[in-house]
Amino acid sequence: MNTAQTIRESVAEVERLREESRLVPAIGAAVVRLKRFQARRFAGTYADLLASQSYAAAARFFLEELYSERDYGDRDAQFARIAGAVEKLFPRDVADTAATLARLHALTESLDHGMARIEPLDGHDDVDGYVRAWKAIGRREDRQRQLETVVAVGAEMTRLTRLPGIRMMLKMMRGPASAAGMSSLQRFLEAGFDTFAEVAKQRGGAERFLEIIREREQHLVDLLFDADLVACETELRSILGQAR
Repeated sequence: MNTAQTIRESVAEVERLREESRLVPAIGAAVVRLKRFQARRFAGTYADLLASQSYAAAARFFLEELYSERDYGDRDAQFARIAGAVEKLFPRDVADTAATLARLHALTESLDHGMARIEPLDGHDDVDGYVRAWKAIGRREDRQRQLETVVAVGAEMTRLTRLPGIRMMLKMMRGPASAAGMSSLQRFLEAGFDTFAEVAKQRGGAERFLEIIREREQHLVDLLFDADLVACETELRSILGQAR
């Protein structure tokens, strides 16, 4: 499957889920609450990184671009509208990263909507509701694929920072990208590049950051699938208590 087709199919899946949220407001509200909960969980899991001088920017990038409750509708619309042009306007390596992001976005939305349908968080005890929804939906292979793709996006951003001339090419793309209606995509790519370029200045810094992400997220995935409700809820409450 080529880059354009990957982006179009991924964005179409996300839009289908968004349409469901619009048609069934209860599901839409449940998805928002779920995403808000997950953003708090991320902030708690990585409170140390978010407060560190070395990794704060990279952790913030992950929180805002991959784990946030933000509406990515503008970026998705740009993806769908100019999917074919991505391969022509951006360097191949950058276009591949955009396609990987699109796949990740579709998978994440599918998991979030699935949880929201099964066990919507009601604000009474979101920790209990979240654990029950996670266990009810299952899809362990998809969770693993989601984690691997998150790490892959970070690794690809790191690799791009080491390619001569890529940053200059991205800068030169601002005008054409804006004219083509791709400003949100351009902003994401530049932000990711600059964030990981800064981390990569430390010897092994980017690799260590991504390994921390992998280790902690893998621990959480295994916990939520394998541990009982009490153990899951106890650890999640502890994590949320560290969020700032």
